[in-house]
Amino acid sequence: MTLMTSGLSDKSGLRAPGEPLLVWPGKAYPLGATFDGNGTNFALHSDVAEKVELCLFDKEGDETRIPLTEVDANIWHGFIPGITPGQRYGYRVHGPWDPENGLRCDASKLLVDPYGKAFDGEFDGDSSLFSYDINNPEQRNQEDSAAHTMRSVVINPYFDWSNDRRPRIEANKTVIYETHVKGLTMTHPDVPDHLRGTYAGLAHHSIIDYFTELGVTAVELMPVHQFVHDDRLRELGLKNYWGYNTLGFFAPHRDYAASQSAEGAVAEFKQMVRSYHDAGIEIILDVVYNHTAEGNHMGPTLSFRGIDNAAYYRLVDKDAAHYMDYTGTGNSLNVRHPHTLQLIMDSLRYWVEEMHVDGFRFDLASTLAREFHDVDRLSAFFDLVQQDPTVSQVKLIAEPWDVGEGGYQVGNFPDLWNEWNGKYRDTVRDFWRGEPSTLGEFASRLTGSSDLYAGRRPAASINFITAHDGFTLTDLVSYNEKHNEANGEDNRDGESHNRSWNCGVEGDTDDEDVLRLRAQQRRNFLTTLLLSQGTPMISHGDELGRTQHGNNNVYCQDNEISWIDWENADEDLQAFTRRLIELRQNHPVFRRRRFLAGGPLGEDVAKRDIAWLTHDAKLMTDEDWNFDFGRSLMVHLNGQGIVEPDLHGRPIEDDSFILCFNAYHEALTFTMPRRHNVMHVEPSEEDSWTVVIDTSVPKGVPEERRELAPGEEIEVPARSVIVMQRPLSD
Repeated sequence: MTLMTSGLSDKSGLRAPGEPLLVWPGKAYPLGATFDGNGTNFALHSDVAEKVELCLFDKEGDETRIPLTEVDANIWHGFIPGITPGQRYGYRVHGPWDPENGLRCDASKLLVDPYGKAFDGEFDGDSSLFSYDINNPEQRNQEDSAAHTMRSVVINPYFDWSNDRRPRIEANKTVIYETHVKGLTMTHPDVPDHLRGTYAGLAHHSIIDYFTELGVTAVELMPVHQFVHDDRLRELGLKNYWGYNTLGFFAPHRDYAASQSAEGAVAEFKQMVRSYHDAGIEIILDVVYNHTAEGNHMGPTLSFRGIDNAAYYRLVDKDAAHYMDYTGTGNSLNVRHPHTLQLIMDSLRYWVEEMHVDGFRFDLASTLAREFHDVDRLSAFFDLVQQDPTVSQVKLIAEPWDVGEGGYQVGNFPDLWNEWNGKYRDTVRDFWRGEPSTLGEFASRLTGSSDLYAGRRPAASINFITAHDGFTLTDLVSYNEKHNEANGEDNRDGESHNRSWNCGVEGDTDDEDVLRLRAQQRRNFLTTLLLSQGTPMISHGDELGRTQHGNNNVYCQDNEISWIDWENADEDLQAFTRRLIELRQNHPVFRRRRFLAGGPLGEDVAKRDIAWLTHDAKLMTDEDWNFDFGRSLMVHLNGQGIVEPDLHGRPIEDDSFILCFNAYHEALTFTMPRRHNVMHVEPSEEDSWTVVIDTSVPKGVPEERRELAPGEEIEVPARSVIVMQRPLSD
């Protein structure tokens, strides 16, 4: 097919004026726009389309519509020679308009490509221009939306990776740092102004050096897939800061790019990944495959809804005009449909193969397991991930819940998966704020939650105290109540049960005793987190004392409330966190590859790997575990009890440690255990213990060396942790 499109030619610079635009049949695979050096292949899936027009836009924004006449297996496709990277495009899908039966084709709406790898422009029109009022069928706005929506952009897939190699950090050595591209870099003094809030800013040597010095091994980025801002937030003068409102599952978010060209965001993202790999740090993406930015039945038609509504979305069985909503966002992707599953898997492979990311954290992952209504751990999505030779080999982390009935699925995901352990978060918070009946569960969480992950390994438990959703660590010890007034919802949004404790005063205070206790509680939380079995995750800025002033839902606060305040960083807390990570990484006793056995291993009872003791050095009894007001615990970790081999088959041995936890409001005296009390062997004069961590002192590390002999007593101050070390040579 040949089309005369002199207007496009003259203004786009793609070909000489008057040169005809050729349209060849092209191929049905791969989906999306694929540049091969000579031209671009376009392919779009729709089961319901009666006609599909490819819309090309020149530099002036003028549109040329090209019918795609080749259709194979409901994939509409064509190849156009001379179409090069930078070309803006979209689709118009002609077909049935019958919302009551789930059909929403509307050719007046320009649609972005579900497989688009870059985007330009923004969604800036009144919502009525894009949506349909289900309560008033006559109000269907058929005004053309092209001038008010985004366009997809053809990209150049070629990039010099310079022998880039994935760090492939072992699971038990992984320390995750959850962060936000913009929030991390916007106020950093060493990042140039024009790079702040961008992928290039994230790749700046000052940021990478910071992570390297801190000791984290993986940076988990909050959503970087192309997203749009909610109409309601725009009306309030706010933005969707978190980005859990995806429109493009293949494109890096345009606003996070310093590059002036839309397609340049792709190369900039790749350069960022390469820089982190050079430093030995992995990049994990927080991905949102459970819903899209098109919202509920009143939401805008931007892409999926207008292409094939019933294929992409879960519709209510007896009312197809409405959407099933397991996410609280208005819609849920239809993971029962093969092309929607293909979209998700193609997207995951793209980010691994083409963008070189090292793993994914799946937002509201239970939604992906809903074959019908119930959560099914063996759903098609997880089967596909399991057998995929690419996706199955990277880090896979589930947020194991959604808002639907039965959605809380902590511990129930397949063997390949790691999970955000919400029970770890809740238990540790309760222990340190003094809630009753938490001692036994606290011990379980401290040792990797084998009750949840027995079929896997301790690393399957992603341990965290705080995350982007909720209080920061500083706010966790400073507020009893949320303070979300800035969000414009009269403080109704956000979690109301935070398991927080303000240490006696709500919010800001000059009370030195309260401030001292808050600082100590932060050190308690970080010590517990980083010395627990499992995979620790730090929420960005917690190690710097970041506060959101009591706002526990900053999803719409793209400003100083949510950004890291580098100028007022708590350097002592940062140094303490670095020390804890170093202790963890240097001592495999804190990051075992397999679960602790607890009792004697084999015939040699001296190889007991862990012992639970009361503060007077007696082995814990059932009565001690079940004591409702138990607030103290001594943990003996035997480094010689690590009988598992390392990755080279060599047996591991390590120093031994004692952790003394006192969550009581008064100081307690702990007695150093004798080896024969713990492991039934004769005491040794060499069994001395050195205090290496003391959360009751201002910097968390004793200024003077202190050693304790077996049977000697040490006072552990109220609400504090003391960690003691005995070298292997003893």
